[in-house]
Amino acid sequence: MERFIENAMYSSRWLLAPIYFGLSLGLLALALKFFQEVLHILPNVFSMAEADLVLVILSLIDMALVGGLLVMVMLSGYENFVSQLDIDAGKEKLSWLGKMDSGSLKMKVAASIVAISSIHLLKVFMDAKNIPDNKLMWYVLIHMTFVLSAFAMGYLDKLTKHEN
Repeated sequence: MERFIENAMYSSRWLLAPIYFGLSLGLLALALKFFQEVLHILPNVFSMAEADLVLVILSLIDMALVGGLLVMVMLSGYENFVSQLDIDAGKEKLSWLGKMDSGSLKMKVAASIVAISSIHLLKVFMDAKNIPDNKLMWYVLIHMTFVLSAFAMGYLDKLTKHEN
């Protein structure tokens, strides 16, 4: 009975595979939205104010960071929790594949969240004249919470690696 339960638990990791595949569909949706924005900007690029163009470009950078985060979580999560990816020797392989454990994945996710939050904060500051002061304060506090959380995670990771 114990062996059956252990085998069932171990096999249940495959329930994550459709979730990681679902992330690839999210990446597709993000790519479609990215190119929708690009196609929306191009005809108006000469009539747009510089600040508006910068805000749109920051949004595109934001989407690119989220896309990179999706790929990292999707592939690394699959490799860490489901099964090793079998990539042919002649095919291109990402240098970090097979080298990122769940701890380093968490650190990359935290760093990505800080970067994404930084871009949102920059967009907010570029439009600060139209945003109430109390909302600006909340944006900064939330961003600082992300920064401090990422720093604390990194510090704890460093402490635990030195103990081993």
